[in-house]
Amino acid sequence: MSAAGAEREGALLDLRIDRKVYRRARTEPVEAVSGLAFSLQPAEITCLIGPSGAGKTTTLRILLGLDRDFEGAVTPSPEQVGVAMVFQDPRLLPWRTIEQNVRLGLPRERRARDLDGLFESLGLTPWRSRYPGALSLGMQRRVSLARALALEPRLLVLDEPFVSLDDAAAAGLRGLVVGTVAQAGTGILMVTHNVGEAIEIADRLLLVSARPARLLAEIPFDRPRDGRDRAWIESTRAGLADRFPAIIAR
Repeated sequence: MSAAGAEREGALLDLRIDRKVYRRARTEPVEAVSGLAFSLQPAEITCLIGPSGAGKTTTLRILLGLDRDFEGAVTPSPEQVGVAMVFQDPRLLPWRTIEQNVRLGLPRERRARDLDGLFESLGLTPWRSRYPGALSLGMQRRVSLARALALEPRLLVLDEPFVSLDDAAAAGLRGLVVGTVAQAGTGILMVTHNVGEAIEIADRLLLVSARPARLLAEIPFDRPRDGRDRAWIESTRAGLADRFPAIIAR
């Protein structure tokens, strides 16, 4: 099915949030999400873009199975799919080595598995015995990515993974994410405010409205990533800003 938000054949996961309302004592209910639905595919990078406070974090929590108090469905369950999450904050244990941090994310029965190839592919081999405090933020985020990929997920969820990084570090991490799709066929959902960055690497954009979040548009890109030069990226961004000025600033 080609309609935005419809379930698609071969999808890793279908998310449908008919309504999500926060209710707290002595305050008015707040509707965070309403009528938001989309599918996620294997070997595809999907970027979720919307204003601050739009309900993107709420959407991720529901998708991950961390919030089950909503009207709608996640099919199949995140546990069945095999979902791993990379947060904006690397969340590393400072008293554990880089290798220990990665292995602690694995189920106990898998903690002794061979991770040489993973550390090598992420450029972390020389740092395995070091502690997080010795690493830059960009390198710490590589460790966070390694911890997620060690689980061999079918779906990888990223929350603003490149924010606050310099251009070189962000470009290096973007390359690793794209490489994950190419090598393992992993499906990726990434939340970002950087529209140019999303256009550079995404196969598809999901644009959501201000709260309550609803799907405004699904924008697929057919042009190969290696054919997306700066001029094309900026032209595409400008076109989207004209169509969706409330979501994408000029």
